[in-house]
Amino acid sequence: MDYIIIAVVVVILAAAIGYIVKKKKSGAHCIGCPDGGSCSHCQGGGSCHCHK
Repeated sequence: MDYIIIAVVVVILAAAIGYIVKKKKSGAHCIGCPDGGSCSHCQGGGSCHCHK
């Protein structure tokens, strides 16, 4: 039973890390920003100020 829970947590973490790596490689600077690829604040390397 414990192995199933551990496996589920590992799969979730791997998916999250894979998503972050994929977004960073595609050029998104603010992953949580809905306009991360085109937001002027995100492109400038600053913190994301997109609120939609």
